[in-house]
Amino acid sequence: MTVSLEDVHRRIERQKTDLPVMYGDVDFSIVPERYTDDLSVSSMKDYMTKFPAPPADMVARVKAYTMLGDITSDAYAALMPEYGFKRLVDMLTIACDEGIEAVPDAPPELAALIAEMEVKPDWLDMDLVREGARLNRLPMAETSPWMIRGAFLATFLNKYTALPMALTGTLSHSTASRRVNETATFFTVTTLPGALEPRGEGFKAAAMVRLMHSMVRFNVLRRVKGWDQSVYGIPIPQVDQMPAGLIDVFLLAYKMEAEGRTEFTPEERARVEFSRYRCYLLGLPEDLLMDTPQGIIDIMNARSGSIRAGFDDETCGALVRATLSTYLPPDKSLGNRVHNALERRLARLVLVRHFLGGNSQMARDIGVPVGPLDYAVAAVLFPMISIKMAIYQTALKVPGLRGLVDRHLVAKLRRLLVRYGHAEFTTDASAYRLAKPVPAE
Repeated sequence: MTVSLEDVHRRIERQKTDLPVMYGDVDFSIVPERYTDDLSVSSMKDYMTKFPAPPADMVARVKAYTMLGDITSDAYAALMPEYGFKRLVDMLTIACDEGIEAVPDAPPELAALIAEMEVKPDWLDMDLVREGARLNRLPMAETSPWMIRGAFLATFLNKYTALPMALTGTLSHSTASRRVNETATFFTVTTLPGALEPRGEGFKAAAMVRLMHSMVRFNVLRRVKGWDQSVYGIPIPQVDQMPAGLIDVFLLAYKMEAEGRTEFTPEERARVEFSRYRCYLLGLPEDLLMDTPQGIIDIMNARSGSIRAGFDDETCGALVRATLSTYLPPDKSLGNRVHNALERRLARLVLVRHFLGGNSQMARDIGVPVGPLDYAVAAVLFPMISIKMAIYQTALKVPGLRGLVDRHLVAKLRRLLVRYGHAEFTTDASAYRLAKPVPAE
């Protein structure tokens, strides 16, 4: 979908008039300190030389969207003083499960959110999305349980993007565990059959994530005196949704570029469309959802290169340590204790290999030292995971086995969801009153 930059800027500025309770005091003409167009001080300064500079239009869009929240979901979250956050969550749950008509006296802001999510974009092919979900069930069942913590750690490497998490109380071990498991729940549930259809479990999870992010924006902008908009901009802007939502297709596109390929295979196309539609349900603007390998690489690098480098131990280090040391399984059975200990060691390597460019010294500097035992665990577990993946992939290609194996994977995903626990996807405003703002440097 092509949207002019002028329209993008108008949409951003309209937040001030459409939702003054949240954005009335925001100066959308400023460029926050978190944004930079100088690659020598960006968070990607050590990696951008590997890629050509993204197109100027993409860079300009990322710069603009740095100041965009989620106006539809934000408007619903702004009803918290009137309804309370629990009632907002309950009404959204009913609307997703049974339809907006099932919510007595549903506020128009809720109806608008559901209606927006039910709009099908012109490019959408739900058959491709369903196939992409099926293809993603295997990695979610076999790989993600070992990788999710390491990927989550990567979200805390920059103080400009990590601060909202610190302000919502995620520094505690119990909260860190809940956030990791909620993230695992979201990405797992979206791969289930029919999950992204209206009334589907993934559709509801996306709506809940949108509301959670809007609650953070509402509480930070209204309650946290230490939030400096000239430094941090808008809490959790839309561009900050991109890494989690598109990392899988970015790595795919990067691999294709290394192989000299420019066209997706049918299976790769299905995976891409699945990820794009999931991001669409999360509220990402369509003009950030590229559909070619080079476009995906360019837009992701434009976003990563736009964020000024900055790591402070009080925010980033504390979040990393809390997440790395937290206990994720639901109980302390022997099997769960062993799994947690092994998975925590793999998390260190996932962070170093995939998000720190293999720089183990950088990992030590941020409090994630990688030692011989971590490599020994990985030397055993990674081949085992790869072998299981290969066996499943082979079975999924056999016509007589494909349906049986897929049902087995769905059942395994259901068991994982029980393990991750019930995801509330909420943020309690009371947590913000005790938050200690991190001063800008």
